[in-house]
Amino acid sequence: MDEIRLVALGPRDVNTLLAASALFDHPVRPEWAQHFLSASGHHLVLAENVAGTAVGFVSGVEMTHPDKGTEMFLYELAVRADHRGRGIGERLVAALRDRAASRGCYGLWVITDEGNLPARRTYRRAGGGESEGQVVVVWDWREEALPENPDA
Repeated sequence: MDEIRLVALGPRDVNTLLAASALFDHPVRPEWAQHFLSASGHHLVLAENVAGTAVGFVSGVEMTHPDKGTEMFLYELAVRADHRGRGIGERLVAALRDRAASRGCYGLWVITDEGNLPARRTYRRAGGGESEGQVVVVWDWREEALPENPDA
């Protein structure tokens, strides 16, 4: 297995994030990358091989509530298909977990599909425990998410 190093990105690392765009669901946009990396409480850890090529990432966002304190939401985890099964995802999740703890967060949480067994296994191996009975309710007003015929 190649040697993998984890790198926490910051506001000056937009080009590094742009170069890792293939890991994301959609192309990384420079202005959004800059905003994310510059925002307090936003975290992105990149996994790179010895050649400096990005092979995975995890992103997280700190959320503070007046009566609960601050927790970390694991926003997204991705590992390149040809690097899966090597523990990279687990290392990325552990890095975000440790980062959350060092910043005073009381916990870390993530939502994943029930059928996403590889992700669920990764989260458990990184120390997470699953809760039952949760329902995810979504509001999405992006144009591409709107139905063709809203009256249908």
